[in-house]
Amino acid sequence: MIRLPRAVLFDWDNTLVDTWPVIHDAMVCTLEAMGHAPWTLEETRTRVRKSLREAFPELFGDRWEEARDVFYGRFRAIHLEKLVLQPGAEALLEAFQARGCYMGVVSNKMGDHLRREAEHLGWSRYFGRLVGATDAARDKPALEPVVMALGECGIPPGSDVWFVGDTWIDMQCAHVAGCIPVLICSDPPKVSEFKDFMPSIHVSDCHELARLVTSY
Repeated sequence: MIRLPRAVLFDWDNTLVDTWPVIHDAMVCTLEAMGHAPWTLEETRTRVRKSLREAFPELFGDRWEEARDVFYGRFRAIHLEKLVLQPGAEALLEAFQARGCYMGVVSNKMGDHLRREAEHLGWSRYFGRLVGATDAARDKPALEPVVMALGECGIPPGSDVWFVGDTWIDMQCAHVAGCIPVLICSDPPKVSEFKDFMPSIHVSDCHELARLVTSY
């Protein structure tokens, strides 16, 4: 049986908070400004995985910095007012906190936006460190942001750390760091999507994971 971790690292977007409407709005605004056809919401859900500094050069070539400015301008204008908690997310954080688990965040959202959202929700108190895109030398799924998020807690990446997220890139990051990969997703993980990065624990939502934590 997998034991309760000493530390847990969370993805942010669509793991603890539902930000797909915000991301989609900013992405459509950017695509249209750059002369591209807009994506559907489902396309946004499927295609947005990497950090912006990795994804936008592939999408927009030499104009990626211009596209970045459009995206962040729109994102900053709407992200706090449209921020929605995932059901059971705060109960999950409280369950880990009650068991003395160190908590951090590893996100591919820009670090200043990430920390602003946590502060807006009153959640900064839960986390030792919130690490976003460009905070470390490389972004998720690389090891560097995991090490940074664990900070000075004295717990190294490994089997004492759970990495909780909703996509294959989170599971890849967990595998890269040697942590226990925990997937929150309403659908069972498909080998075709997760390939070599299957989760060790799969739950349908934050409520189910909170119940698992409280059962220890």
